[in-house]
Amino acid sequence: MAQVLQRRRRRRPAEGMLSAALSYAELGWPVCRGAPPSGAAGRACGCDRVGCPDPGAHPVSAAWGREATTDPATIARWWGATPDANVILPTGRVFDVFDVPAGAGVMALARMGRSGVQAGPVAAVEAQRYLFFVATRSPADEDEWWSCHLDCVPESVEESPGLRWHCRDSYVLAAPSMLPSGNPVAWIRSPEQPPQSLPDPVTVLDIVSDACEEFAP
Repeated sequence: MAQVLQRRRRRRPAEGMLSAALSYAELGWPVCRGAPPSGAAGRACGCDRVGCPDPGAHPVSAAWGREATTDPATIARWWGATPDANVILPTGRVFDVFDVPAGAGVMALARMGRSGVQAGPVAAVEAQRYLFFVATRSPADEDEWWSCHLDCVPESVEESPGLRWHCRDSYVLAAPSMLPSGNPVAWIRSPEQPPQSLPDPVTVLDIVSDACEEFAP
């Protein structure tokens, strides 16, 4: 019985990957395929890289930046061929994402509620990370922004330990993508929830940065 339940838990999100990808495209959010969370010989990632550092959490193609699209026909073709592929959302186009430890994320959401700051979409990656979606920012000064992938070490950033800022040339794993643990990425506040516009990044950054500093051990 436990094995049957495990198979069902893994199967349901996989069946919704195409639907989710099409829904994001309808919002104007480009998508691309992510590696599935399991591969041959019991590996944790479906890619061909032995010892993958980000199993199930990276694009299938190295050309993901050029391939990401909102075209329904292309999306249907991709997930028709690989229905268990995860969904990747490139950042720095429609939105940026502040990626913080879960504890700091809970703290930041509570403070936003108390101060009347409306949160935009927020997703949870297991009980480990919270993803805050904000309007993308294109500062004139290149030194004003930084971008990072999942293999960075955000705890080394002294000003806001634990914070990853995904903007240009980066991406995040989208719900209902599956993780090697068998759990899906999940929305806490979905993109369909009000407000329809994404929040100001500077306002949200101030709150999540403070939360990261206070939450850091």
